[in-house]
Amino acid sequence: MTKKAPRRTAERILVTTLELFNRFGEPNVSTTLISSDLNISPGNLYYHYPSKDELVNTLFDQYEGSLYELLGASEDVHDVEDAWFFLHTLFELIWQYRFLYRDLNHLLSRNRRLETHFPAILMRKRAALRQLLDKLRADQPASAEDERARDAVAACMVVLLTYWLSYEYVLQPRRALEPDNAEDALLRGAYHVLGLLAPHLDQGPREHLLALIEAYQPAAL
Repeated sequence: MTKKAPRRTAERILVTTLELFNRFGEPNVSTTLISSDLNISPGNLYYHYPSKDELVNTLFDQYEGSLYELLGASEDVHDVEDAWFFLHTLFELIWQYRFLYRDLNHLLSRNRRLETHFPAILMRKRAALRQLLDKLRADQPASAEDERARDAVAACMVVLLTYWLSYEYVLQPRRALEPDNAEDALLRGAYHVLGLLAPHLDQGPREHLLALIEAYQPAAL
């Protein structure tokens, strides 16, 4: 059997950094801690990533690329089951890079790349979610009032997607963002975001969505 090649040092550094950032928060993780956890010298770490901001930016670039690819899939949403899967996948991606959302205000205040890119991310999310709403109501021409309502719902969904993990963290600061809480946190977030869609669907799709929500309803905090 052919042995798998060991991970390159640069990749190992990113994987470990993401784990530490997610668990302890980016402000609480030093490059010394990262190199110690990897059992490599600080010089080896700096050879690959000359600063902590380089690590943050590289991880952010990974997240941004994956997010834009996923948001493009909103064009393939045609029914409530598609919407459920799309939003759950979106929450999974946010969870994978949850340090960005846990420490968002801090990161925006000190990292120019995130400061300039994150507003565009929010706008792309909003546009994708608005498109999702339009797909689910494709048989209904939108009046001016409907247009405003759909814009408002898309904006509210983005707010929930962006700050849900902060809400979880405030309620459970000692364990909210730990890996063993992932499933419940994801389900609670998806449950509430999907709930915003229900009032804007026709009876049949609405009942289908409510059944999906009920079946996947997570444990309450």
